[in-house]
Amino acid sequence: MLKKFGFTDRKSLARMTNVEAQTIMCQLAELEFPKIYYTSVQFALFKTYGIPTISGLLYSTKEFSTPENASKRYADTGVLIQEFAGHHPKSERVIKALARMNYIHSRYQKAGKISNEDLLYTLSVFITEPISWVGKYEWRSMNDMEVCAIATFWKSIGDAMEIQYHGYLPRGEWNDGLEFYEDIKAWAEDYETEYMVPAKSNKITADELIPLLLFYVPNRLRAVGSHMVGVLMGDRLRTAMIYPTPSPTYFQVANTIFRLRRLVLRYLALPRPGFMKVRELSDHPDPKTGRLHTNRYTAHPFYNKPGFLNRWGPEGLFVWLAGGDVPGSKGDLYLPEGYKFEEVGPKIMKNRGLDETKAWEAKLVAERPAGCPFVFVR
Repeated sequence: MLKKFGFTDRKSLARMTNVEAQTIMCQLAELEFPKIYYTSVQFALFKTYGIPTISGLLYSTKEFSTPENASKRYADTGVLIQEFAGHHPKSERVIKALARMNYIHSRYQKAGKISNEDLLYTLSVFITEPISWVGKYEWRSMNDMEVCAIATFWKSIGDAMEIQYHGYLPRGEWNDGLEFYEDIKAWAEDYETEYMVPAKSNKITADELIPLLLFYVPNRLRAVGSHMVGVLMGDRLRTAMIYPTPSPTYFQVANTIFRLRRLVLRYLALPRPGFMKVRELSDHPDPKTGRLHTNRYTAHPFYNKPGFLNRWGPEGLFVWLAGGDVPGSKGDLYLPEGYKFEEVGPKIMKNRGLDETKAWEAKLVAERPAGCPFVFVR
């Protein structure tokens, strides 16, 4: 990719455009490191629930009151992220996803329930966690161009969300994505030190989400799986979620598993061909309904189209044998018809805020850059 994009030195990274950043990030997520990248994004979202102001909002809105509610919340967030991460930055799908997200957030911002710090921290983990996870668990670490691409892309998302950086990050202007990454990483670490603290809402959120992550683990191995999740949390997040520290044996087992995986991928695996790229969402709307679908799911098949392969292909068969619900089961509970953007999010906001969302769309169409986001410093 270095040769393809021509980013041969640090100076050249300053000209990286938003389009180039999104293209590079898709290459990482869909072909280079699909499993770890996807898992790191899931974990990034999970990590934000170690901040009491964030987990407290989820607890108060009862979005995690049942496994299905928690899974739907996770699915909705994943849909919006994958929509604006998986398509051209100025495409209609990206604009609609960003506008919908901004409308949902605006309701809570106006009520004083979401702060700029909450949004900035959430933005930070979607930058830092994939880079960290790939460095620790993949067959190679990311190079400067790839780190720059991730930070450049998410800087443009932060701009679209109107997140304020001045007064929070060490600098107010950045020459490239690497500088932005350094600043937001340092800020997030300081923020975690002060605000990632134990709270009842953190614990409740963790207790609802961890079973989803272990949904297909056999019952007799759930305790082992729970301890492995504890290993991945790290000391600070474990403490904030009031989660027990696993014994040293679990750390050794996790390190061995990832070390073996790294060796196999580095020396025995062939590069993933383009036709095997991992796409989380359907590339085109259903021609009959205009709705979009997810291609895979964590625990419950929200928005997953109930075709034969989805229900009885290798993955569907595994889900069925593990006692899970395949796409199309339980009627319309999992919304097998797919989604439209105005329906994504909390149930009380379904098909609401259409005028506000259209206003956001018009603003984003006019202001969202395809070029370098560091030209438009906030």
